[in-house]
Amino acid sequence: MKIALVHDWLDTFAGSEKVLESLYELYKTEIFTLIYNKENFRDTIFEHANIHTSFIQKLPFAKTKFRNYLPLFPFAIEQFDLSNYDIIISSSHAVAKGVLSNTNQIHISYIHTPIRYAWDLYFQYLNDNNLERGLRSFLVKYFLHKIRIWDYISSQRVDYFIANSNHVAKRVKKFYNRDAKVIYPPVDVDKFYISKKDDFYITISRLVPYKKVDLIVETFTKLKNKKLIVIGDGPQLKKIKSIATDNIEILGYQPDHIIKELLSKAKAFVFAAEEDFGILPVEAQASGTPVIAFKKGGVLETVIENKTGIFFDSQTLESLKNAIIRFEKQVDNFDLSFIRKHSLKFSKERFKKEIITFINEVIHK
Repeated sequence: MKIALVHDWLDTFAGSEKVLESLYELYKTEIFTLIYNKENFRDTIFEHANIHTSFIQKLPFAKTKFRNYLPLFPFAIEQFDLSNYDIIISSSHAVAKGVLSNTNQIHISYIHTPIRYAWDLYFQYLNDNNLERGLRSFLVKYFLHKIRIWDYISSQRVDYFIANSNHVAKRVKKFYNRDAKVIYPPVDVDKFYISKKDDFYITISRLVPYKKVDLIVETFTKLKNKKLIVIGDGPQLKKIKSIATDNIEILGYQPDHIIKELLSKAKAFVFAAEEDFGILPVEAQASGTPVIAFKKGGVLETVIENKTGIFFDSQTLESLKNAIIRFEKQVDNFDLSFIRKHSLKFSKERFKKEIITFINEVIHK
């Protein structure tokens, strides 16, 4: 059976790329993607892979500003000729699931989320980017309206959906009226380890609005006797630095070995986003580190309240502050070995086994 892998874009090595990495380890085959920023994938499994890009790769500033070509994404993904493949596996959080296939092919889409800024985060996206009114606002709203139409139509081309959480499976059902098998994404838990805990909290994230890192930083400005370390880069870096107080250390981008060391030593990992799954909370647990998380999204499936972490109910300073105070009172009750053991159910090996089983069942049908 000849298999093709399709991914939205390869610009940074984040959570969805870790899924693609595991798929590529299983099926060393060709990869099709809108753009590929090779410089960001040196010393990774993709460095010498056979990667095909779309015409967007050749447009001006595509490697860094490719999102500006959003209206072209649906058209671009449909230009890949995959007719020589028996099975298409797409890894999609945007348009990868929209590739064209024929009646002799099987298309399995591992979906990280329906397009966030077109569906769930539509109004938040407009607000965060000052697009509530004006000509630019009208154009963006119009294009997102068109993308929603295309997104639904393209979802009907997929033969089988796999969702990365029950949270996403519900959204697939709501927006596409399709059922999805849930297979949790791979987390390389074996790379993390437990160390003696130090007296600091940590958060790691891309610094973009929906991640709510600014909320975490603002909260710790009110808890000046507690230290917070922030790791990550992104458009909100300048804003976050401007509000940080002396008890908050902004480290920016850090290599893996630093992240692993700090995760293992942290008192707790703070997570304020509503994520579809959330790999970082699992990596924190693999380090024996409890998680303080917003009570919504994928963390409800990965964190056990009062066993591997605690939740806060709303994305507000007061709610997070109260959660940290509650955590301080029960910090000694957390069993670090149990926390790590719990993380093992999300391992890379488990993901590969479940993917192989599912694909074999599909082929058998």
